[in-house]
Amino acid sequence: MISTEHARRSPCPSWSALSAALSRSLAMAAAFAVLASAGCERQPREASTTQPAAAGEVVAYVALDRQFSEPILSAFTRETGIVVRAVYDAESTKTVGLVNRIVAERDRPRCDVFWNNEIVNTLRLQSEGLLQPCRPAGAEEFPPEFRDPEGHWFGFAARARVLLVNNELVPPDERPTSVRDLAHPRWRGKVGIAKPLFGTTASHVACLFAALGEEPAAALLESWKANDIAVLGGNKSAAEAVGAGRLAFAMTDTDDAIAEIEAGRPVTMIMPDQGGGTDDTPLGTLLLPNTLGLIRGGPNAAAGLRLIEYLLRPELEAELARSASAQIPLHPRAGMASRAGDPAGLRIMRVDFAAAAAVFPKAARHVEQHFLAP
Repeated sequence: MISTEHARRSPCPSWSALSAALSRSLAMAAAFAVLASAGCERQPREASTTQPAAAGEVVAYVALDRQFSEPILSAFTRETGIVVRAVYDAESTKTVGLVNRIVAERDRPRCDVFWNNEIVNTLRLQSEGLLQPCRPAGAEEFPPEFRDPEGHWFGFAARARVLLVNNELVPPDERPTSVRDLAHPRWRGKVGIAKPLFGTTASHVACLFAALGEEPAAALLESWKANDIAVLGGNKSAAEAVGAGRLAFAMTDTDDAIAEIEAGRPVTMIMPDQGGGTDDTPLGTLLLPNTLGLIRGGPNAAAGLRLIEYLLRPELEAELARSASAQIPLHPRAGMASRAGDPAGLRIMRVDFAAAAAVFPKAARHVEQHFLAP
């Protein structure tokens, strides 16, 4: 188990597999600083649903939180002169809303690049034939498990699915060690989860269906429901409920957990399912990368490829690791440790993401018809 009670005071150790890229990281940070102070710089603007993108523009549908992604897109515009027309998601419909929009526009694509904050729904688009293979420069440097060999999608800057615990409500010797502990009778009515139809929570459920099998995963959801689990509007809301003491603990993402830690809330972040405690068959902690895909038939494929290449730079991952987003770099030259913890030695949940994408609709139906039903 990895605990981050100290995360607010000092950064975590470097990931042993990464080498230093400090000079490039500092250069990226300097560019962001200049951009932030330059009031006349062009910002990404919301994409129109009726007007095609003009030359020198690229349309991006972006699931990563706007406060983290918008400065990066602005820096891309400053460097290249290509204006990004961005469509951002809503907290209540994380990822799924943008995916549905891309599917609805399949006969007349308006998006060039989909920047997803997870992977399962990106693979759903691939299975629908909506992603165009491409070969962005530098992509081959990422670990093979985080990129499609045919070039349909590329993963970077991951987050982990974690348990956030309120220290004042949960004694150290009673802290949860597994997602199964959301069903522990001791915490009946005192645990929470984001609505598992959207974002990383929906992807997590699909991964459980793929990793455990349909019946065991359904039984796990039923055990949560039977324990009067609170269903929140998003992972941020779940983390805030723990920080405020309204819940004893909740499942959330590392970035939302780190935000509560660095705000001084009395909380501890736990990487679940590492073995020990009541966890007899550890699943491992689920790691979900951001993903990028070029939309087939998009209006500005060349500009879209340039944007993908820019987002896959190792110094950009380092910037995301430094930022409040606290992403976990995947590029071996990112040279930046994540404040979310050192993944070295972490038991990672082994998931066939393609299988998770295939089972996603069935998992979502189960959530609607059983988990969320009265």
